Amino acid sequence: MLSRRDFLASSAAVTLLPRFAFTAEPTELFKISLAQWSHNRAFFGRAGVEKKDPLKFAEISAKDYGINAIEYVNQFYKDKKKDEAYLKDLKKVADDNKVVSVLIMCDGEGNLGNPDEKARTTAVDNHKRWAEWAKFLGCHSIRVNAASDWKKGFAETQKLAADGLRKLSEFTDTLGLNTIVENHGGLSSHGEWLAGVMKMVDHKRCGTLPDFGNFGIGKIEGVKETEYDRYKGVDELMPFAKGVSAKSHAFDKDGNETKTDYRKMLQIVCKKHKYTGYIGIEFEGGGDEAVGVKATKKLLETVRAELAKG
Repeated sequence: MLSRRDFLASSAAVTLLPRFAFTAEPTELFKISLAQWSHNRAFFGRAGVEKKDPLKFAEISAKDYGINAIEYVNQFYKDKKKDEAYLKDLKKVADDNKVVSVLIMCDGEGNLGNPDEKARTTAVDNHKRWAEWAKFLGCHSIRVNAASDWKKGFAETQKLAADGLRKLSEFTDTLGLNTIVENHGGLSSHGEWLAGVMKMVDHKRCGTLPDFGNFGIGKIEGVKETEYDRYKGVDELMPFAKGVSAKSHAFDKDGNETKTDYRKMLQIVCKKHKYTGYIGIEFEGGGDEAVGVKATKKLLETVRAELAKG
């Protein structure tokens, strides 16, 4: 693992800035970043899709889309987790292409709300290496999941998730990084539940990454909703937001996303909550991934221009 001295030598010292100070230019409502998951089939090398090299993600973002801010996904680097030479190469690609590394999305490292205390602690520890990656790359956050055993119920899982998140946030704070939670299935997709977790954690480094589309809860005993209202959910999560994810699947003939009203959503995000940070494109639809990314970018740019006028 990289030592603290290595980190300080290879990246600028991080100061605690106001929540959105790292993102906006005076003339913009928000900036656009690209989530690596938008090309998940290409980076995984799925059948029928031209394989892309995860090492070149920053170059792809800049050259193919003119997007100079990126959000990594740890799943594409699992076998490189302890490879310091690879990490340096990854940073070099971003630097060479003048791309800002915004965050790393972390999955598959254990449930931070695991009912078993030892397993919960292990999950916290498993995320630490990715936090060190994020520090080295110049990210402001790692994105994690507030997963638990949903059979434990609404209130108990809030306490469990808050405990794991608090411990991880205390660690990322030592690196000058945020720990941010995405609505990502189960009760984490219940806006009221996740907002309550944030209040329990009560740490300056812990926040949310509201995703426009991840509001499928599923069947959980004692919870009436199986699908949470996305606009209500984003509204509830925005007070804690340190990032936003623009999920997209398909578009109509006018270029509008068919599942989410981007105008309504961005009114909530930018006008009501005054958010001026990065909004990450996360295309999850079928068909050509590049086409989906470009369509999402165009829609975000169109609505941003409309909001700027109003």
